[in-house]
Amino acid sequence: MRQRPHEQDKNERRRNFLPVEENFTAEQVKEEASRCLHCKNPRCVQGCPVNINIPEFIKALKEDDLEKAGDIIRETSMLPSVCGRVCPQERQCEGNCILGIKGESVAIGALERYVGDNTEAKSTEIVPSGKKVAIVGSGCAGITAACDLRKAGHEVTVFEALHEFGGVLRYGIPPFRLPRTVLDREIKALKDMGVKFEKNVIVGKSVTLKQLKEDGYDAIFICSGAGLPKMMHIPGENLNGVFSANEFLTRVNLMHANEDNSATTLKPGESGAVFGGGNVAMDAARTAVRVGFKKVYIVYRRTEAELPARLEEIRHAKEEGVIFQFLHAPSEILEKDGYVAGMKFEIMELGESDESGRRKPVGTGRYTELDIDTVIVALGTGPNPIIQKSAHLDGLDFETDKKGYFVVNEETRETSIPTIYAGGDVAPIGESNAINAMGAGKKAAKAINEYLLK
Repeated sequence: MRQRPHEQDKNERRRNFLPVEENFTAEQVKEEASRCLHCKNPRCVQGCPVNINIPEFIKALKEDDLEKAGDIIRETSMLPSVCGRVCPQERQCEGNCILGIKGESVAIGALERYVGDNTEAKSTEIVPSGKKVAIVGSGCAGITAACDLRKAGHEVTVFEALHEFGGVLRYGIPPFRLPRTVLDREIKALKDMGVKFEKNVIVGKSVTLKQLKEDGYDAIFICSGAGLPKMMHIPGENLNGVFSANEFLTRVNLMHANEDNSATTLKPGESGAVFGGGNVAMDAARTAVRVGFKKVYIVYRRTEAELPARLEEIRHAKEEGVIFQFLHAPSEILEKDGYVAGMKFEIMELGESDESGRRKPVGTGRYTELDIDTVIVALGTGPNPIIQKSAHLDGLDFETDKKGYFVVNEETRETSIPTIYAGGDVAPIGESNAINAMGAGKKAAKAINEYLLK
């Protein structure tokens, strides 16, 4: 039987930002590891975007060799404690586990998290190459590329626009899902390897790509994320009390706006509505519960069956009192004295399937209203064009798609400008998540290293 981590009581966790789940015990690790069949054709590895040797690290756990398990994982991933917590294992490694066909898959994510939390990266001898690489952004893609390039002997500097490192792992994912001590430990390991980090540097404003090249950087990897919120474009969207999920989560996670002594305080409302159905929507809603909203809704225009968020996140949100309103599409934000005073929705029904394979919501012409005072829009993000615009002024014209994302070679992640690469949410290929961003970082690092060694 699949092991389950102990969880903090649902009524207690509504009032704090402590981790919801505890690590497995050593006994649970041994029991869960013993369920692995060690398939000759391990589909779990194929389902992992960075191809961690999952059967071998689990075999090491069976043999009580925790250090060996850590070494095996870190051959391909420097972020086991992060990925074990935030990756969508049910759609990747665990989703491909043969045991899941007729029963429950091995809890690969929980095992990886345990190994990451209880082992440390070993120091390796680094032979200097004399080459320099600039990495723009300190999220999953940037951290992964920095690690691989530093191991190859290159001088690596990571430039971060914000005042703390970690990218979306820091400002987007709440600490009840990813404790900050975990993230700090992973970044410290990179610093110990010799990776340089510079914060409060907006590439495209503080420094340009052209200036980086003039400063002697032989290659540049752009992984600055997609921080431009997508809004609903409905009446009332400019009212006080309307936030993008990016702003809301950044203010709480990074700027501690929920604390009394914060420089940018956030006053919780009586009731808030989060629009969207992905993991960011769940994070925003569960954060709103914790900062003191008395009632929190998630409003989604399809049914529960179409929610793209992880099942675990949906379950946790429900347990914490979040109210789900399905088949509701926002049509207008109601106003009183310049502030949000309610929402008007059109009732939807599901029609034919769209290009994503999900049934498309269709308006019925019937409307309803909801009494709320705060709106949080979690409908995704797009790329901020600061870097592209700055580069254009310097004569560097990148090829981008119609949405503004960098067009890259899928295998090498090279852009249309030689020696400049891009990955993560600024050049997404496949689902936007931590492990896919890491995969992009590894591909870019491999291609950059091959170029630098020519």
